[in-house]
Amino acid sequence: MPLSEHEQRLLEQLERQLHEDDPKFASQMEQGGARRWSTKRVLIGVFAVVAGILVLLLGVTLNNIPLGVLGFLAMGAGVYFATGKAKGPAPKGSGKERSSRSKSGFMEDLEQRWEQRRRDDS
Repeated sequence: MPLSEHEQRLLEQLERQLHEDDPKFASQMEQGGARRWSTKRVLIGVFAVVAGILVLLLGVTLNNIPLGVLGFLAMGAGVYFATGKAKGPAPKGSGKERSSRSKSGFMEDLEQRWEQRRRDDS
């Protein structure tokens, strides 16, 4: 069921207001604010966290403070690595291609998703 004219006008008004109030956030949303997780980075990060927990527990068991601190640092580094952005080529459909579109790109994305859902439901 498509949006009515009134609903479309309200949505466009909200989008304009968002661009006026917080242009940085609006541009992030246009560029695909949802981050894609790299499976490799997450697995390495989880491995580092688990290893850090084991080292931390070993340090506590042996009453060795530097070993416990090392384990804690390994846990923090694992979380940081797993949640960090991957370096390398940008995924398709992002970056310059998206930023060159007009401000109505957000609306176009919503319309495309809506039409895709309608096709999938049929």
